[in-house]
Amino acid sequence: MRDNEVVTVGPEPLTFDDVIKVARHGAPVRLSDDAVAAIAAARQRVDELAESPVPHYGISTGFGALATRHIDPALRAQLQRSLVRSHAAGSGPEVETEVVRALMLLRLHTLATGHTGIRPTTAKTLAALISSGITPIVHEYGSLGCSGDLAPLAHVALTLMGEGVVRDASGAVQPAAEALKQARIEPVELAAKEGLALINGTDGMLGMLILAIDDLTRLVKTADVSAAMSVEALLGTDRVFAPELQALRPHPGQALSAANMVKVLRDSGIMASHRDPAACTRVQDAYSLRCAPQVAGAARDTIAHAATVAQRELASAVDNPAVLADGRVESNGNFHGAPLAYVLDFLAIVAADLASMSERRTDRFLDVARNHGLPAFLADDPGVDSGHMIAQYTQAALVSELKRLAVPASVDSIPSSAMQEDHVSMGWSAARKLRKAVDGLTRVLAVEVLTAARAIDLRAPLEPAPATAAVVRALRETVPAPGPDRFLAPEIEAAVRLVAEGGVVAAAESVTGPLD
Repeated sequence: MRDNEVVTVGPEPLTFDDVIKVARHGAPVRLSDDAVAAIAAARQRVDELAESPVPHYGISTGFGALATRHIDPALRAQLQRSLVRSHAAGSGPEVETEVVRALMLLRLHTLATGHTGIRPTTAKTLAALISSGITPIVHEYGSLGCSGDLAPLAHVALTLMGEGVVRDASGAVQPAAEALKQARIEPVELAAKEGLALINGTDGMLGMLILAIDDLTRLVKTADVSAAMSVEALLGTDRVFAPELQALRPHPGQALSAANMVKVLRDSGIMASHRDPAACTRVQDAYSLRCAPQVAGAARDTIAHAATVAQRELASAVDNPAVLADGRVESNGNFHGAPLAYVLDFLAIVAADLASMSERRTDRFLDVARNHGLPAFLADDPGVDSGHMIAQYTQAALVSELKRLAVPASVDSIPSSAMQEDHVSMGWSAARKLRKAVDGLTRVLAVEVLTAARAIDLRAPLEPAPATAAVVRALRETVPAPGPDRFLAPEIEAAVRLVAEGGVVAAAESVTGPLD
């Protein structure tokens, strides 16, 4: 990897792009000199308190409900090992590599702020772990989103100790000790306060939020393109997207979405074919067509709010206790995941509603009473062929699942740690279901693109807009033109890949220029 791809981690906030580079593209990291200096200064204060006869939480005491016990200095190294081993209690399916790498990077950044009291050598070891491509195996269940993502982060800390199980840079599963040895990384013997510093953060929730924002920013543009394709192929009107109409209700996202649809539909021969009032007797299009900017625009504004929350969290140092600039070490509640949990839930609602509207547009294509002259189910020979009948079933099943995933996790709380942690955020759970929701929305939009492209082809000899034609051409590289029924599942998956990789937006933008 080139030197300019290395992400430098210092006390200043990381960017979304930094997180994406490390999590999704495997970029290595380095601690800045400022970070090392800040870490060392805070560690000096922790060492002073560790020598004090007065108990200090997290340094010379137990944790959580066991915080009242003063721990003898001879037992403090064992205390740190015990903390990490006991908290590495995750269960269930393995969490995705990109999530774990985001979590590791974000924990490293908090360490780099100099507010945790960790030793420089421990922070450098975490940086080496990220750069080597070693990924601790973290499990689906174990975090309540309060006191941070304790169990997921503990699995990472366990790897730093040379224990547990990891995936190496090639993706192979092996014992952590062996992977560290091969990467020439020396395991860490944790000292006072370091166990807490490594596990007491909101990093898993934040990492998944940033990854979801990256995905949803692309998908909301895709929704504008797919909606425009549907409006065009269903012989709808683009007059309702005019800027003067959008200005009457000045939500910023709505204006952007409508402007995108106008760009995508520009110079459409299909649209031109029915602009004459004599050629079109419909007064208004259905809501799923006419109100597309209002829904996708509200989604945009919600994503923007979520991004604001994520940026604030990127500027945070989440640990308990925290080392302050004046040398005090103070307990706090900054590890509570509520700010993240709420927006993670909001985004799951966004994904469900965008998908719901997309499915309604797809359904209109298949009904001869509503598709304005297209064959039933867009079939080549209706009755012999079923066309896209069951593709819509797949969409409907996904939308139903998305509605269940939209039920908020953050309204729940379940007490833990002998009632010391008597209110928790469930933010990790909100993040996990959001990842499923993002995948579901991707698939629903893919079916709409697949169906709208088929309908556009069936409108021949009328010519589509240059931008929608470019999307159809991109799809046709892997999905053949309309014909008799074929094995449909591979075609759906090809459309899913096109959407997920940004191909739909890229094809439209090759004509329109950048979409907002």
